[in-house]
Amino acid sequence: MRTDMHVQQGQPELGPEIWIRGPVALPDDPPPSPAADTPRRFSWVGTHGGAGVSTLATVYGGHDCGHAWPGPADPPSVLLVARTHATGLAAALNALEVFRRGEAPHGLDLNAVVLVADAPGRLPRPLAERVKVIESVIDVYRVPWVPAWRLGDLTGKPPREADALARLTGRSR
Repeated sequence: MRTDMHVQQGQPELGPEIWIRGPVALPDDPPPSPAADTPRRFSWVGTHGGAGVSTLATVYGGHDCGHAWPGPADPPSVLLVARTHATGLAAALNALEVFRRGEAPHGLDLNAVVLVADAPGRLPRPLAERVKVIESVIDVYRVPWVPAWRLGDLTGKPPREADALARLTGRSR
């Protein structure tokens, strides 16, 4: 680190970063807002029929929009949902294109795509390659096959493989 940059900008010399452990709050920093501790609410939007929107909204919380865009009273933070079969991945790419072209309703914030396994086990190579395309443009959260969900039992903890999604939605294990 060049300490002379701070002096040039009118700030006191801080010394080398090597001696600083962890974040150092400056006296001018405002205290964290209480909202920072509140989990963010999301609107789950299915990109095709049977994507799993209702299940995810029940398990992780948030608003179930079905296949519609969130309304004015709904959370503007959107999580697009698709299954990992060919039709689902194509639908997710189409929905991403709607956002890219600016054709989604004004004020919506696309946060991520949530891909729900359409079957147990690994994805075939052609489908895995489509997932990589989606991951190249936006954050992707994967939800594994959950046999209990297929039977309608949504009472258990979210699957361990989806811990990142649980942290995002504030539904950590």
